[in-house]
Amino acid sequence: MRIHHKNRFLLAALAVATAVGVLTGCSRADSSAGPAANEGAASEVRVGFFPNVTHAPALIGVKKDFFKQELGATKLTTQTFNAGPEEVNALLGGSLDIAFIGSGPAINAFTKSKGAIQLISGAVTGGAQLVVKPEIADVGQLKGKNLTTPQLANTQDVALKKFLAGKGLTEQVKITTMDNPKSFDAFKKGEVDGGWLPEPWASRLVVDAGAKVLIDEKTLWPDGRFPSTVVIVRGEFLQRHPDTVRALLKGELAAIDWAKANPAEAKTVVNGALKELAGSALSEAVLDRAFSAIELNPDPVAAAFPQLAKDSVTAGVVKEAVALKGFADFGPLNEVLKAKNLPVVGAPELTK
Repeated sequence: MRIHHKNRFLLAALAVATAVGVLTGCSRADSSAGPAANEGAASEVRVGFFPNVTHAPALIGVKKDFFKQELGATKLTTQTFNAGPEEVNALLGGSLDIAFIGSGPAINAFTKSKGAIQLISGAVTGGAQLVVKPEIADVGQLKGKNLTTPQLANTQDVALKKFLAGKGLTEQVKITTMDNPKSFDAFKKGEVDGGWLPEPWASRLVVDAGAKVLIDEKTLWPDGRFPSTVVIVRGEFLQRHPDTVRALLKGELAAIDWAKANPAEAKTVVNGALKELAGSALSEAVLDRAFSAIELNPDPVAAAFPQLAKDSVTAGVVKEAVALKGFADFGPLNEVLKAKNLPVVGAPELTK
């Protein structure tokens, strides 16, 4: 009798394990069953972005309801982050569907997810500078100094480390990662000598704390254009809900078009969003300077990404440059651009 009960127990346990395995397998984006089927519009889309001027399309899209207007019945849930790596973790953990994010973490997300995170649009170009104490007159005087970046392996962290490596200063400059507001406070107190920062923080250090620009990142790129903010998506979400992704991109373009047509009001809207999300608004001087440093544009500047992948190696963030084939899917964006009679995005080196 004891043997009979034991066998029944083992069979029941096996049945449960099999059922769990089936359910788990069905939930995976990389299931052997192949690409997920198009399920139409999602009931909810979870979108991440930063409370920075360099994320103006997202801030305007939310505050002016451009996203909601295009999403219709789909619920929009938003979450803000200080820097890219923590936002990447949210994507990889499945608590976020779409992210406005820096170019460096976008590549990192693609790498960590083994291709399950994809680039779908640009958002903003420009808007990052190395700002320092006014007595630092040239790059050579950075020796022995302490500079900040928003977070380890974020876009500005990679840019600074790559720049220092190119100048032979990797071992001679201390880099401290801290939240942007803390960088501002630390600079004012004299605890750090400067930082490679996104807008509006570069402008805040210059206007409100007396820093000077040592390097404008625009000077390091062809035609002065580099992708500071792009849009990425979980590949499974794109497969299941392409209509929702397209709707969000329509909202992004609507926000960009409105901002270009209403520059003064766009600054006011962004400033209001920053006050709500970060606790304080910017002065007019800081806001004007920050906006003058950026361009709102859905063009992801795709040609820059192979170099950005190499920069992560130079910066010591990764050991080898990732192959970017399959990184981007500009299908939804190009459908939106075509509908507005705008040039489409082509990037054979990034797409499948």
